[in-house]
Amino acid sequence: MPGNLLRPVVQETTPSLIARQLRRAIGDGELAPGQQLNEMELSRSLGVSRGPLREAMQRLTQEGLLLSVRNRGVFVIEVTDDDVRDLYLARNAVERAAAARVIAGDPEAGADRLLEKVDEMSAAIERGDTAALTEADVAFHELLVELSESPRLIRMHDTLMVETRMCMTALETRYASHSFRLDEHREITEAIRAADEARVDLLLLDHMRDAVMRLTTEDA
Repeated sequence: MPGNLLRPVVQETTPSLIARQLRRAIGDGELAPGQQLNEMELSRSLGVSRGPLREAMQRLTQEGLLLSVRNRGVFVIEVTDDDVRDLYLARNAVERAAAARVIAGDPEAGADRLLEKVDEMSAAIERGDTAALTEADVAFHELLVELSESPRLIRMHDTLMVETRMCMTALETRYASHSFRLDEHREITEAIRAADEARVDLLLLDHMRDAVMRLTTEDA
C-alpha cells in the first residue's frame, strides 16, 4: 500500500477535552459568572488529575473566559454591558467575513444548510421551547462560520460563542424570545442564497445591534 495514503490519527489531548467541557459548562451557566473554580472538586467531577485540569484552565484564561487573580484563585469572568457590546462587535466582524466566504463559494448549498437551522428555530417557537430556540440560534451562527472553511475564523468564533451563551444565560431576563429572531435569521439566509453580500452585511449588522440592545440595559 502506498505510504502516503495513511496518516497518524490525531487525537485530542486530555487538556483539550477538559477545556471543551469547561467551555460548555461556562456557556450553559453551570459554572456561573464570577464563580471561583475549585480544582479539587473539578478534578473529581471530571475524573482527571490536576495537571491537565490546570493546563485546560490556563487555556481558558488565555481565551478570556477565566480570570486568574493572584493569591485568590481562578474565576469565571463576569458579563457586563460593555462586554456584551465588545463581544457583538467582534462577532459582527467574524460573521461578516465568514458570510463573504460562503457567498464566494457555493451560496445555494450554504443557504440550504442554514435553512435547516432556521426550521429548527421555527419548530422551537411553535413548541414554546425557549432553550431549544436559543440552541438553534447559536447553531445557526456556528454553522455560518463553519461554512467559511476558515480555521482561524472558526477558532475565534468558538470562543465568542461561549461568551454569547454566557450572555444569554446570565442576562436571560433581558432577552425575550420572539418570532423576530426567526425572521432575522431567515432574511440572512435568503440574502446569502441570492449572493447579495451588501444585504447580508447590513442584515448581520442590524442583527448584532438588535442583540446588543436586548442584552444591555441601555441602547448601544
